[in-house]
Amino acid sequence: MNLGRLATDRRRLTAYWSAAVIQAVAVAADVKVLRQSSKVALMPLLLSWTRSQQAHPLLQAAILASAAGDLLLETRFELAGMAAFAAAHACYLAFFVSKPGTRSWRVLAVYGALWAALIAALSPGLGNQKIPVAAYALLLTATAIVSRWHNPRSGLGGLLFLISDALIALRMSGRDFPGRGALTMSTYAAGQYFLTAGTTSQRPESRPRTP
Repeated sequence: MNLGRLATDRRRLTAYWSAAVIQAVAVAADVKVLRQSSKVALMPLLLSWTRSQQAHPLLQAAILASAAGDLLLETRFELAGMAAFAAAHACYLAFFVSKPGTRSWRVLAVYGALWAALIAALSPGLGNQKIPVAAYALLLTATAIVSRWHNPRSGLGGLLFLISDALIALRMSGRDFPGRGALTMSTYAAGQYFLTAGTTSQRPESRPRTP
């Protein structure tokens, strides 16, 4: 075992989770500069770790597209940011579909019902954004399904990513609540990590947790 490489990998993960914690705290405390800087640092830090794990190019592309999405959503180009995240999920889908796994129809049915219930509950408050949100949610749901088919670890990432964006949709529908922003970013950071970590053979023994 290369102890030097292991130590470097741990430092990369520590930097990622530290940025995730700072992001959650900055969102909760509404510290704009810290919130923006920690957000745009998240995916580059995760990409650094995934590269050290020799992650598949499609997974690295998904992280890169997510990094672009995070950056664009902090500007006026919100539609471009959404398109970047759609591209990220397309990369995740392409990767997981190409891998062997247990194609569980039960998982498909549960997530299909969850998607339908979510759209039905949020639609009254979404107005003319109903169709784009439903389509994007369907893409997220597909990622959650195929990642769960791959293995439970990746599946947890897909679920957390779906929860994160569902919380954003909740705000868009006018049903915000205190702490939602910090919870959104915490589940996002954890979701991205587990989607990638579930595909790597080398897994750390311990890691910090997001709030």
